[in-house]
Amino acid sequence: MEKQRLNYAQVAPDSYRTMKAFSDYTKTSNLEPALKELVKIRASQINGCAYCLDMHTKDARAAGETEERVYMLNAWRESSLYGERERAALAWTEALTLLSETHAPEEVYQEVRRHFNEKETADLTHAIVAINAWNRFMVAFRVPSGHYQPMGKS
Repeated sequence: MEKQRLNYAQVAPDSYRTMKAFSDYTKTSNLEPALKELVKIRASQINGCAYCLDMHTKDARAAGETEERVYMLNAWRESSLYGERERAALAWTEALTLLSETHAPEEVYQEVRRHFNEKETADLTHAIVAINAWNRFMVAFRVPSGHYQPMGKS
């Protein structure tokens, strides 16, 4: 395991607070909490962010998500564990996380719109953008994983 390169929150507190406020907006959305966690986990899997995987798998489990669904997320297309709305959200997550490869295809967007209204689509997109930004900070600065505890846990 590499040593943490720098403490982003400490050396750039205004930037960190701005990023946290941007990210915290997703808490106000009407999207299902479990769906938001699945999206965060999937983007973090693609981006290889150990810190965010540690955090969001624990948060998902604390929110009642099953271990099986968390474990199978990397192969969601081949699994019957996810509903159509979740599948649309996961496909949109992958399309936006891999933007340079996918360019957010119209068919993926149209599938999202079949399952999400305009506000939900905007909120889902916001959640995906936020977790991708956090992934980049955590990976860039090699923030160590394994120590996160969900709120209410010691």
